[in-house]
Amino acid sequence: MTDYPDLSHPPDICLILRAHGEQRWLMSKVVPIVRQLEQPELIPEDQLGAALAYLEVLWLDACQRAAETDAAHAQLDRESVNGDRVLHEKARRYHAAVRRLRIAVGRRVSALTGARNKAPTRSPICDRYAGS
Repeated sequence: MTDYPDLSHPPDICLILRAHGEQRWLMSKVVPIVRQLEQPELIPEDQLGAALAYLEVLWLDACQRAAETDAAHAQLDRESVNGDRVLHEKARRYHAAVRRLRIAVGRRVSALTGARNKAPTRSPICDRYAGS
C-alpha cells in the first residue's frame, strides 16, 4: 500500500485556485442569466419568475464560493510570513480582481431581484439568506 504525503497546498495556491473557481462560476453560470434577464425580450413573460428564482439559487451558490475565496485570502494573510512573495502578491491581486467582479455582478443581480438597499461591498442578495 502506498502512503501519500500530505498534499495540502500553500495558502497562495489555495487562494489562486479558489479565486479562479469563483471567477469561472460567475462568468459561466451567473453572468449569462443576468444578461438574459437584463433583456426582457429574451425571456417569455411566463418564464420570468422561474428565471429570477434560478438566478437567486445561482447567487446563493456564488455567495458560498465567495466566502470560501475570502477564507482562503484570510488564510494567506495569516501565513504570509513564509513563502514566495511574488506568488503571494499575484494571489492577492487575483483575489482583488475577483472581488471587483463579484461586486459588479452582485449589483446587477440586486437590481434584477429587487434587493437594492444593501451595501454594495457585500454580496447584496446573500444578506437576505444569511440566517437560513
